[in-house]
Amino acid sequence: MEREAGFVEAADFSAALEALVRIDPLLRPVIAATGPLPARSGRPGFEGLAYTVVAQLVSRQSAEAIWTRLVARTGAFTPESYLAIAGGEGPRLGLTAAKADTLVRVAEAIGSGALDLDHLARLPAKEAIRMLTRIKGIGLWTAEVHLLFNAGHQDIFPAGDLALRVAVGAAMDLGPRPDPAALRHFALRWAPHRSVAARLFWAFYGLVLRPGAPLVP
Repeated sequence: MEREAGFVEAADFSAALEALVRIDPLLRPVIAATGPLPARSGRPGFEGLAYTVVAQLVSRQSAEAIWTRLVARTGAFTPESYLAIAGGEGPRLGLTAAKADTLVRVAEAIGSGALDLDHLARLPAKEAIRMLTRIKGIGLWTAEVHLLFNAGHQDIFPAGDLALRVAVGAAMDLGPRPDPAALRHFALRWAPHRSVAARLFWAFYGLVLRPGAPLVP
C-alpha cells in the first residue's frame, strides 16, 4: 500500500530519533539509555486491529497466549474465519465476551464494506481515530495503538497508556504517572514524530524501568 508523507517505516527510526533530539535535546539521555529501538512489526488489516483488541488491558504474555489459540483455531485469521467460530466460542479461547463481541463487530463491518482498514490507514489521524472509535468496544487506546503499529502512522502518542505515563514521568521529571491529558499536551513538543517518541518511551519502560519485562504494549 502506498503511503502518504504522514507515515514512517522502520528504516526511518534513526532519522526520526535524530529529528526528535533536535526538537527536544532532553531526549538525548533517554535515547542513550535505550539504545537502538527494538524491532516491532505490526500486523496488517483485520489481523492487526484484532490483535490490538486482544491486547487491551492484559499483559503481553496473556495477549500472545490468547492470540496463539485464536490463530490455531481459525488458521489464517480473517474476518470470515473469525466469524465462523464466533458463535460463543471466542470467549472460551481466552477472550472476554466483550472482546469477542468487538471482534465480531469489526469483522462484520469489514465484510459489509462499512470499514476499510486500508483506506483508513491513509486518513489523517483524527479522522481515522473517529472512524475506529465508532465501533463499540474500540476505544482511544486501541485506535491509537493500531494506527501507530499496524498502519504505520508517524504522529500518534497514546497518552492514556500506563507504561508511557510511567516512562515519560520518570524520564522527563513529570511525576510518577502524569495525567493523560497533561501528557498528551506535553507530547505535542515531539510532533510530527510522536509515534517514534512513543516507541522510544515504551523501550525506556521495558529496558530501563522494568528490565526483563516484556516490551509493551
